[in-house]
Amino acid sequence: MVTLVLIEAVLLNGAISGAIYALLALGFTLIYGVSGLVNMSHGSFFMIGPYAFFILDSLFFSLFPILGLSFSRLWITVFALIVATILTGIVGSAAYRLTMHYVIGDDVAVLVVTVALALIFQQLILMGYGPSWVYVPTFLRESIVILGVTMTQSRLLAFAVSIVLFLSLWLFISRSKIGKAMRALSQDREAAMLMGINTGRLYMLTIAISAAFAALAGMFISASGPGVANPFIWLEPLALSFAIVVLGGLGSIKGTLIGGFIIGYATSAVETLVPQGGTIVSAVPFTIMVLILFLRPKGLFGKRIEMEA
Repeated sequence: MVTLVLIEAVLLNGAISGAIYALLALGFTLIYGVSGLVNMSHGSFFMIGPYAFFILDSLFFSLFPILGLSFSRLWITVFALIVATILTGIVGSAAYRLTMHYVIGDDVAVLVVTVALALIFQQLILMGYGPSWVYVPTFLRESIVILGVTMTQSRLLAFAVSIVLFLSLWLFISRSKIGKAMRALSQDREAAMLMGINTGRLYMLTIAISAAFAALAGMFISASGPGVANPFIWLEPLALSFAIVVLGGLGSIKGTLIGGFIIGYATSAVETLVPQGGTIVSAVPFTIMVLILFLRPKGLFGKRIEMEA
């Protein structure tokens, strides 16, 4: 029998998971919308984030007392999370400039190069830490009860940050000069170049934002969930991002947000309400994607780009 507490658990967990999933897929959408690139290395930045977080947290915890800096454990962890996000964005930007930049416009070459890039990142992690799991720093471990459902503060923080970043990106795209240049570039690359827009720099910025968002999603999921990461965790978020983006419509920011929440609520419902639901939950995003594509072959908001003000 489905109780009110179970329904409330589905609603709360679905909202939190949906927001994080949307944050993860947003970078994939942004890259495709602005540049037309299908970035198969997107999941690797989800992987890099927790590892960078793990390294920096340990480094800062050891280094700050030597430097005479006194911070609580929580603030050191938060600082490590912020720095890890920024550094992953820089890695993404550098990866674009060194690889994707030279094959942009050739869809097959882009797919090959981005898959190779993901495998390179995987091998680098394997060389440094091996195939075993590493423990990602956790923060805000305390739990609170909302509508009879126990939630950790870290998951609530992940939800709040994801929503704030989504709204911030929407405002950036719709109101800022750089955002308007991105929209122009997404509509007509040649015309944007003729108007003096530096397409290379915009592509690098887009990749940096995308990588940073993926890394942050990876850190939130790892730190507030299992608390561990390994070099192979990039495959599942890549597949999940692809399912959400196709479900919402390639290039649609609004579709990504709605798609993320649809997948979040669906997976939460299956895990909570279906017997042995945890064993089949990984198939839920793709089942929903296929069903939606039967009804709307281009996804819910199937346009090349949807970055309207």
